[in-house]
Amino acid sequence: MILGVPREIFPGERRVAITPAVVPPLIKAGLEIVIETQAGAAAGYPDEQFESRGVKIAPSRQELFSRADIVAQVLACGSNDKNGRDDLPLMRKDQVLIGFMRPLGSAELTQALAGTGVTAFSVEMMPRTTRAQAMDALSSMATVSGYKAVLQAACTLPKLFPMLTTAAGTITPARVLVIGAGVAGLQAIATARRLGAVVSAYDVRPASKEQVNSLGARFVELPLEAKDAQDARGYATAQDESFYRRQRELLGKVIAESDIVITTALIPGKAPPILVTADMVKGMAPGSVIVDLAAERGGNCELTKAEQDVVVNGVTIMGSINLASTVPFHASLMYSKNISAFLQHLVKKGELVLDLKDDITRDTLLARGGQIVNERVRTFYKLPPLEAK
Repeated sequence: MILGVPREIFPGERRVAITPAVVPPLIKAGLEIVIETQAGAAAGYPDEQFESRGVKIAPSRQELFSRADIVAQVLACGSNDKNGRDDLPLMRKDQVLIGFMRPLGSAELTQALAGTGVTAFSVEMMPRTTRAQAMDALSSMATVSGYKAVLQAACTLPKLFPMLTTAAGTITPARVLVIGAGVAGLQAIATARRLGAVVSAYDVRPASKEQVNSLGARFVELPLEAKDAQDARGYATAQDESFYRRQRELLGKVIAESDIVITTALIPGKAPPILVTADMVKGMAPGSVIVDLAAERGGNCELTKAEQDVVVNGVTIMGSINLASTVPFHASLMYSKNISAFLQHLVKKGELVLDLKDDITRDTLLARGGQIVNERVRTFYKLPPLEAK
């Protein structure tokens, strides 16, 4: 089978789905690899590195899609809501597509992708199990985003992060609050601590307290109990508006005392909860910084504008999106290892094996035969059950 790797076309995207490091095991699994020319250049992987590993270079996107049995992307149609549709005419029936597809983001885009007849695997749907850990691209990219969020904040904050004893006296450390202690939040905590900040964190899931404390941060405990705080996959679940209203009241004082607030709260298929209101921003000291990692979906801060930095009452609110792409070399390396592990799970002796009794295959399979086949996605969009075959 031929694995094709196209150049990413989302504006500003610098990652590549496969790096030279994972080529040998994929060839050993029976795959021939073709990559679109210059697909890895922006991430620091020139064509020559791929060619030295036995990868063939396709001179055009059309040729790559026409040759490939399997196409691996970072942002496929769905997650690429800017120009992802441009690839749909290049796809063909039964071609395999692997990548981020944001299946709960747009019914229309997901249906359009399914309509091409491709067999689509959405890596966001990877189960959070020990078996699937090496294939968990969502966690890999969240790790990069959490790290980069702190660096962005540090470069914007008009203060130093660490406590310093100088000839001019002692400089007190910056105070960082991280809201949401998932993968991105935990990496943000660890990075801020390495830079010397005093870090606090809050999460609706009581189980996250131990993880926060283990990184040397203080867990903010509120007299507030979430109902069914996390789902079976370990993600925080949406709460009702009365919960969020009370949460905002209690968090207001902590936010006012913070130099930096990093918000990471995302609920799959739903708008992010508003955790920081305009009034809360007014209560922060001038020069403070908010980094909203939920900006692309609407934001956790009421004043966030996606892809923009806005300043309100001296507080900078950063609405950067696609932060993982700003560290393209290592983000690509991590993503490609996840995709390589997934491909080796799907491809046996050069043949695609779809075992729908296997939870990894079943949960990530989004579309096949012209239809959305993922049960979770069909339920989310209220589609009728598929007839058993």
